[in-house]
Amino acid sequence: MRYSELFGKTTKTAPHDAESTNARLLTQAGFIDQLMAGVYTFLPLGLLVLKRIQQVVREEMDAIGGQEILMPALHPKEHWNTSGRWNDPGKEVMFQFEGRGDKEFGLGWTHEEIVTPLAKRFIKSYRDLPVAVYQIQDKFRNEPRAKSGLLRGREFSMKDLYSFHANQESLENFYEEASAAYLRIFERCGLDAIVVEASGGAFAKYSHEFQVLTEHGEDHIFVCEGCRYAQNKEIAEITPGGKCPKCKKGKIEEQKAIEVGNIFKLGTRFSDPFELSYTDETGKKQPVVMGCYGIGPSRVLGSVVEVHHDAGGILWPESIAPLSVHLLTLGKEEDVRETAEALYLELWEAGIETLFDDRELSAGGKLADADLIGLPHRIIVSKKTLEKKGVEWKKRSEEKAKIVKTEKIIEVILGGEGEEGE
Repeated sequence: MRYSELFGKTTKTAPHDAESTNARLLTQAGFIDQLMAGVYTFLPLGLLVLKRIQQVVREEMDAIGGQEILMPALHPKEHWNTSGRWNDPGKEVMFQFEGRGDKEFGLGWTHEEIVTPLAKRFIKSYRDLPVAVYQIQDKFRNEPRAKSGLLRGREFSMKDLYSFHANQESLENFYEEASAAYLRIFERCGLDAIVVEASGGAFAKYSHEFQVLTEHGEDHIFVCEGCRYAQNKEIAEITPGGKCPKCKKGKIEEQKAIEVGNIFKLGTRFSDPFELSYTDETGKKQPVVMGCYGIGPSRVLGSVVEVHHDAGGILWPESIAPLSVHLLTLGKEEDVRETAEALYLELWEAGIETLFDDRELSAGGKLADADLIGLPHRIIVSKKTLEKKGVEWKKRSEEKAKIVKTEKIIEVILGGEGEEGE
């Protein structure tokens, strides 16, 4: 990808309402563009990151037996009336409107009311259970005050998984598998997530949130400094300064965090009103037991930026970076340009996705943009490096650069080491 042809460029100007780090950096680096409060266009670089996160999520959901589907975002009122949620909390969080023929509709902010009657069409017998389906789709929520960039939006990417079981034991087993899969997802995306007990509402005593500690977080959690047992402050039975009830040793501390996922044991909350049941081994009808599991890939993207940045810009983890290498030239010499062009082609042929800054711009401008965009590797071709028969290579996460022989740079990017530079 050549920078001169890239749709979406860096800018020194931050949005006037970009109070959060992720909104400011992602906009300035040319990853997203704000249409209105809580609604963003993902530009080419931003969409690449979002797709990589979604793919990590997809792989881990497939690994625990999830089957991907895609449900409608446009919902009829009748389904939400069946569950009783058209008015509460629907009036507060759902975009609701009237269509032709005086029909009332809403935009999906969650999908229990759609997936449960869908499951009813296919679940008849105990032989059909357990089963789990998931989707990755945009959700819509009428936030009273959309803020914090991608962390709290009115339109956002969501992965929601729904599991269906013959009994509570089966649900408990799958719930633990899903929890472990969630931790793998966050680790692969460069986030150190903590499992936090939160209110289960009408479904159970507890649900579980996955929180990432950061001073930029909106949530407050009480967490053990030792074993990391944690509860959300809003439902906490533990208190800061006290001893952890789990490990009996660590002290409880209050920390700020960002919620990046949550899981619920729904039980028969939706099975009952939609009459979702199955026939057991004795021929008796039994209610299907359900669970739901949510991750917002766009929220994960914003959270990664909140956690991984410095004064210069973003530091993308290699696993979800839009591209691997930022290649730039310093100077207008013909041999510098020719070397960079040849190297650009070699990198792509080797499967190393590269952004080539081919603009005629000052060295300071190119270097500042490279830091702002934050790709894992930076390669500089200049008159100085050519005199040493090499290129300058630096990891974005490190301060020190190295001179690497040009013919060795691909090996270095793929995991080797360079030669020490001046």
